[in-house]
Amino acid sequence: MKTRAALLWGIGEDWEVDDIELDDPGPGEVLVKMRAAGMCHSDEHAVTGDLPMPFFPLIGGHEGAGEVLAVGPAVTRFAVGDHVAMSFIPSCGECHWCSSGQALLCDLGIKLFDLGMISDGAVRHHCGEHDVARMSQLGTFAEHLLVSQDSLVKVDADLPWHAVALVSCGVATGFGSAVNRAEVKPGETVAVIGVGGVGINAVQGARVAGAGRIIAIDPVEFKREQAGDFGATHTYASVEEAAAAVAELTWGVMCDKVIVTPGVVPGELIEASLQLTRKGGTCVLTGLGRMGDTRVSMDMSMLTLMNKEVKGCLFGSGNPRVEIPNLLSLYRSG
Repeated sequence: MKTRAALLWGIGEDWEVDDIELDDPGPGEVLVKMRAAGMCHSDEHAVTGDLPMPFFPLIGGHEGAGEVLAVGPAVTRFAVGDHVAMSFIPSCGECHWCSSGQALLCDLGIKLFDLGMISDGAVRHHCGEHDVARMSQLGTFAEHLLVSQDSLVKVDADLPWHAVALVSCGVATGFGSAVNRAEVKPGETVAVIGVGGVGINAVQGARVAGAGRIIAIDPVEFKREQAGDFGATHTYASVEEAAAAVAELTWGVMCDKVIVTPGVVPGELIEASLQLTRKGGTCVLTGLGRMGDTRVSMDMSMLTLMNKEVKGCLFGSGNPRVEIPNLLSLYRSG
């Protein structure tokens, strides 16, 4: 079928809306009419080259919601008319990671940036004479989307499209960073560095988990103002400003948990984040650094002597098929 999509033709270029053609759904594949899509900073990483894409042109977008229009052979999880959230983390349900409850690490993730489909490697997206890749095997910047059933999660039909779209990436990633990976406990002091689309949901997660103090750090005044509405108790424009204030607030103890969620994480921010973290505390890195950049500032002796820990975090360290419905249930209940 013919449809339209926003394509990226190379690093540093603008998104361009072009006509594209989709093949019929193959085995295990689903045709979805897109209803809402979000723009995550990871899409911007594709533009800047911070997250290098192996194939162009590329349909952007990995955060979205839509309605099933058709299913291919061997599709067992979805039917025409189902409402679905996209999951940029595919889950097969059968590999070691899925079977052990760590679906975010599903072995299908190795195919996330392949040109062909997850199912059989065939290329089913075209723009004129060009084969077309898709961001995270999705490409939600399109009117229609051809995708593996392993990259979809069924949701209730009464939920608004925008909420389903946002929960499919930004909300789940931020919320889970606090609840799952940092394991925030009632009464704890939590700092969130960078309160954009992911960070603001780390603030929400910390609030739901019962944190006593939630410190939002961001240079943008509007984001700091919004952080208060989402649960932050204190806001600061910089890590340096926050560090002095937190030392006073906590009588020198500092933060139990620090969650790092700026758009791009520079290596020097790690040590600054650890200085905000108390003895025995946890620093969670959710924001992406530039791919291949191994330069990190960290006082290794103090990491050991103060018994601190640093954790990476993908998709909020949660299972998409569990987290997305659970978060939408929380949304429905207010």
